[in-house]
Amino acid sequence: MSVAPMMDWTDRHCRHLHRLLSRHTLLYTEMVTTGALVHGDVERHLRFGEAEHPVALQLGGSEPADLAHSAKLGEQWGYDEINLNCGCPSERVQRGAFGACLMNEPQLVADCVKAMVDTVSVPVTVKHRIGIDKVEEYGFVRDFVGQVADAGCTVFIAHARNAWLKGLSPKENREIPPLRYDVVAQLKKDFPHLTIAINGGFVADASVLEQLDVVDGVMVGREAYHNPWWLARWDELFYGDAPNDLTRELVEERMVDYMEYEAAKYGTHWYSIARHMLGLRNGLPGARRWRQVWSDHRLKHLPAREVMQIARTKPAAAAAQAEWAEVQGQ
Repeated sequence: MSVAPMMDWTDRHCRHLHRLLSRHTLLYTEMVTTGALVHGDVERHLRFGEAEHPVALQLGGSEPADLAHSAKLGEQWGYDEINLNCGCPSERVQRGAFGACLMNEPQLVADCVKAMVDTVSVPVTVKHRIGIDKVEEYGFVRDFVGQVADAGCTVFIAHARNAWLKGLSPKENREIPPLRYDVVAQLKKDFPHLTIAINGGFVADASVLEQLDVVDGVMVGREAYHNPWWLARWDELFYGDAPNDLTRELVEERMVDYMEYEAAKYGTHWYSIARHMLGLRNGLPGARRWRQVWSDHRLKHLPAREVMQIARTKPAAAAAQAEWAEVQGQ
């Protein structure tokens, strides 16, 4: 099991929450471009907590030398895997000549993979789509995987939709092109020696278990973010662990511990961390009220632990109004 790399979502704070919920699930960073690592603040982009392991660094780029350099940095910082993004369809990524458009250049992807494989000792993997635009012939993705595998990649994560490079937004690219799980199943049949994982549309245990009978792994994206409590069952369901003793309240308390640590060590405000756990109580009575408290900007001046107590004991509106009135009166 793995949680997909998602821009603006799967930062280190989000990954800390997910690791509290599952010990074994592989976590991915947001995509980090090679330009950001070659020319930018490496620590800001690569810093992560030891508790996050196993964790993979996803890179975006198309220059073999830059990718090799960035992969080496990732290995030095302690990442367990380096993943190349060949699936993002956004126009910004296309302007950089990487992401999903790389599927049209399998030899270039192979060169990029070989450069990274020759540089690092951790696994180098590829996340990709099953087709580009309206090219739906199976041979397209089969030949892409075969050529890249010859360069030394043994793990492929296939988002089971085409990527439309024109006419659809990234959000629409996650919803409009139809899911075709059968294509990924065929990849596993044709490349039994490779590790093939599937991504796209998973929201329930049953569909995940069905795919694990066919392929080697399942990557979950938006549902893991919006409904993170689902992860609390994964170690038992998919890894054979004993049932855990987690409660939502305990996870919330541990996140507050983390907020206090981040504030003391890095000056991070709890508000930027809390946004990742707003789905923790989805489906429970009072979830909306609890979510309102943790997302209420009028409470930002309070310590995180006090906000937790308000979230547990007062309706959001009353709490916010009381606190705001107190601030205004000072």
